[in-house]
Amino acid sequence: MQRSVPDDTLPSQAGCRLYRGAVSVSDVRRLAEGENVVVDVRPHWWYLAGPIAVLAAVIAGAVAALVESAPGWAKWLVVAALGMSALWLVARYLRWTTTRLIVTSSRIIERKGILGRSGREIPLAALTDIGYHQSIFERLIGTGDVVIESAGRDGREVFSDIPHPAAVHNEIYAQMQPRRPGPGGLAASPSIPAQIDQLAQLRRRGVLTDEEFERKKAELLDRL
Repeated sequence: MQRSVPDDTLPSQAGCRLYRGAVSVSDVRRLAEGENVVVDVRPHWWYLAGPIAVLAAVIAGAVAALVESAPGWAKWLVVAALGMSALWLVARYLRWTTTRLIVTSSRIIERKGILGRSGREIPLAALTDIGYHQSIFERLIGTGDVVIESAGRDGREVFSDIPHPAAVHNEIYAQMQPRRPGPGGLAASPSIPAQIDQLAQLRRRGVLTDEEFERKKAELLDRL
């Protein structure tokens, strides 16, 4: 069974797509009425670079051993290294194909695991801050970390090796914004993160004191 949402495309690359499209309901348990999937990505291809580089080096060593007529023990050593590096690549590939970060209009979902599956879900209403981090090299290849903070027990969460982290960050932020007016012209109440942001602006302008800001912020977080 699949749910479809409007096909508004985002930046993409092979194997690591950001998209609005069909997604299996089994991957996100059950979509609530009116809930749409806006981002669905696997880790960036750089996640596979390590085992691929090692396997290539071992293959090069195996070719050199054959050309140079290496002793028998060296050839067996190369065969063992070749098998181990190949197994590492296969295991990493399977982990890559079974790891996904999904963002819907109301929550963030992470699923991973080959035989044993694990996952976590964070309501967007519980988020208090969101950001992303990229080194210079990560900017060149289009990967990085998405960092979120929530009012939950764990507080800070880091999602690593995310393709196009800036685009994912922007999409999550867009879903956190207050909803548009509904039928009858009545606007929905701003989300709790949006209200906290408004309080922070009032504090910066001197309308609220630090004590008033912290008290009102605590009251809002208690509603989660």
